[in-house]
Amino acid sequence: MNEIVEALRNIEDNYKLFQQQQFTFVRALEHTREEAHDLIRPVSSIIQVQCYKDHHCFNSTDRRILNMFISICNDLRNLCQKLETVHPGDSVANGILEKCKVLLNDSNDLTDIRATYPHGVVNYLSLDEARNRYGGVVSLIPIVIDNLREWVTYTKRHVLHKVSRGRAISKRETPISQKPPPVHVAARTSVSNKNTVQLQEKDFQKYLSENQRPKQQAPWRPPGKHP
Repeated sequence: MNEIVEALRNIEDNYKLFQQQQFTFVRALEHTREEAHDLIRPVSSIIQVQCYKDHHCFNSTDRRILNMFISICNDLRNLCQKLETVHPGDSVANGILEKCKVLLNDSNDLTDIRATYPHGVVNYLSLDEARNRYGGVVSLIPIVIDNLREWVTYTKRHVLHKVSRGRAISKRETPISQKPPPVHVAARTSVSNKNTVQLQEKDFQKYLSENQRPKQQAPWRPPGKHP
């Protein structure tokens, strides 16, 4: 999980740099759309931006900023794949992840998505740009990052709750059994020897009572002096 959090933080740092150059990004799209004679339809997918860069971009500044957008999208896509392998999660976490994967699909239609507060990316556009041309494409990355933050927060809370609940159940279900205190070897030997002596003494007394002959009494004599 720490590796995932670190990867997301790096993507956020790159996006902050990209966000500071949003005007440059929009101008690059304007230039390439003019070169492609594609000024009517909105910029509505990642593959469309890729196509502009590959075939209609003749300016190094434009190419750099378009590359930056595509690179961040690829990093987000790779992070989603890592989330699937590292921690499958439950239905809620999987639902958030599936939403991110759909948004990052190369051909997914971004026309109707809009990043809302606290993101101001749409507010930096003119009304026509926001409504008809670039509102969706500038909203993609912040929306995906928000969803991945939500995934991390939910998964951390869910895992910690599951671990603490498992520990509590384990404590309740563990049988309380008190083992007799260990008896020292010398103490056991002493008790054993004492029992043996008692048994031997008992057997000896029994032997005496069974085998001892009665003492012979002297023959009776009448009273008087006897030689």
